[in-house]
Amino acid sequence: MTLASLTNLTAHYDAGEGRFHALDDVGLDVESGRILGVVGESGCGKSTMASVLSLNPAPSLRVTSGTLAVGGKDVDLTDPASHRPLRGGTVALLPQGALNALNPTRRVGALAHDILAAGDRRIKRSESLRRTAARLEALELPPRVLRAYPHQLSGGMRQRVVTALATLRNPRLLVADEPSSALDVSSQRLLVDLLRRLVSDGLVEGIVFITHDVALLSELADRIAVMYAGRVVEEAPARDLVASPRHPYSQALLASVLVPEPGTRGRRLAGIPGSPPDLRAPIAGCLFAPRCEHAMDKCTAERPPRLVTGPRDDSCWRSAESEEAVDAA
Repeated sequence: MTLASLTNLTAHYDAGEGRFHALDDVGLDVESGRILGVVGESGCGKSTMASVLSLNPAPSLRVTSGTLAVGGKDVDLTDPASHRPLRGGTVALLPQGALNALNPTRRVGALAHDILAAGDRRIKRSESLRRTAARLEALELPPRVLRAYPHQLSGGMRQRVVTALATLRNPRLLVADEPSSALDVSSQRLLVDLLRRLVSDGLVEGIVFITHDVALLSELADRIAVMYAGRVVEEAPARDLVASPRHPYSQALLASVLVPEPGTRGRRLAGIPGSPPDLRAPIAGCLFAPRCEHAMDKCTAERPPRLVTGPRDDSCWRSAESEEAVDAA
């Protein structure tokens, strides 16, 4: 069952001499009880999409089109004023950089009470502390954390505190924006286990996990969407995408990293040639064409269609022509 659907999301940043086209007709579905991973190079639009999807867009971002259907409601993403009632309760953001996400002058218990009071002004402090202690315990944190300031906690503990605070109002959809980027390997493992538990125990209904770490997503996500230059170029079940990516960018991305899959030992890593495109002006064709070894004349002139085959989809003229050949046969 679909929990949330993001459709036709297009947005840009206003720069000094024009616009920076950050997102171009992005669409994603998040299934109930599932984790959707979003991966791509730095600057591909992952965090921008996270800010919009979590209903916390940056002030300099201009959303020109887009709808989010979640919790039985259709949200017009071009109207930020309509978002506030859904923040924290229906949709919540788990940000990167736990230390920066916490007020250094407030104890954890005080921060938690503020979050719960935003949804219910009548809640008593004793009740908010009780509920927060229970959530901290579920994340293997002792009650004493309620009395601590952020600087008194380790990095892994702070990330778990931010996770607890982000899910305190039991949001239906949790948007996790690179929460593992500042963690060591052991802390990343703990975070992965915590997020799985949040979904399996029903504390949150679905998660969008955004990262540049393909290896991490291969273990965590049920499905993976690959973004490039503000567009989603491929989406598939996690195991299928890691084992056999279809889009040339997905193939290049997987070839440039190590993932815990059979055949990894002895495989040489290959870099992606060229650089991402300049997004200050709209580009008509495939954005990856200048870096793609399979590019055809059509790739630079026309935007490739989205080809859906079973549980997979990708946007590539080579895939579209292969499908046409199969249909003709």
